[in-house]
Amino acid sequence: MGIFNTKQFVWFILYAPLLAQTGRYQLELVFYGEYLHWTGLQSTQLILLALAVTPLRRFLPNQAWVKWLLLHRRAIGVASFIYALLHVIAYLVYKGTLQSVVQEGLTPGLLTGWLAFVIFLLLAVTSNDYSLRLLLRRWKTLHKAIYLGAALTLAHWILTAFNPMTAYVYLGVGVLLMALRPIKKLRG
Repeated sequence: MGIFNTKQFVWFILYAPLLAQTGRYQLELVFYGEYLHWTGLQSTQLILLALAVTPLRRFLPNQAWVKWLLLHRRAIGVASFIYALLHVIAYLVYKGTLQSVVQEGLTPGLLTGWLAFVIFLLLAVTSNDYSLRLLLRRWKTLHKAIYLGAALTLAHWILTAFNPMTAYVYLGVGVLLMALRPIKKLRG
C-alpha cells in the first residue's frame, strides 16, 4: 500500500484545507460570508465528486485515479458532511438565537439547506462498516438519498446566493452526472 492509499493521506487532503480555512476564520482573516460560502462550495464539490465516481468507473474502468476515487468514495462523502457541518455551525453561531434560526429556517432557501443537512447527517452516521453489516441491502437503499440531498443542496445554493450563476453551473454538472448514471460501461 503506497502513501496515496493510506487513510492518513486521504484525511490530510480532505481536511487540511478545512482546518486552514477554519483557522483563518477564527483569526478573522476571512469574514463570515466568505467562510460560509467557502464551506458550502467545498461540501458541494465533494458531493459531486462522490456522485461522479460511478460514471467515471463505467467510462474509465482501468484508470488508477478512478479506482482510487472508488476506494475512497465513502471518505469523500463523510468529508462533504464535515464541511457542511462547519457551514451550519458558523451559521448558527452567527445568528446567535434560536428564534432567528427558526424564522429564517422556514424560508425556501434555508429549508432546502436544512433538509439536505438532515439527509447528509443520516448518511454520515451510517457511513461505517458496522452500519453496512447491520443494514445489509437497506444500507444501499438509504445511501441513494445522496441524490435528493445533492438536489436540495443545489436548490439551497440557488435560492440563497446573491448571484446564483455559479450554482446553476454546478446544477448542470449534477444533472449531467445523473444522466450518465444509467449508461453501462463502454465496450472496447
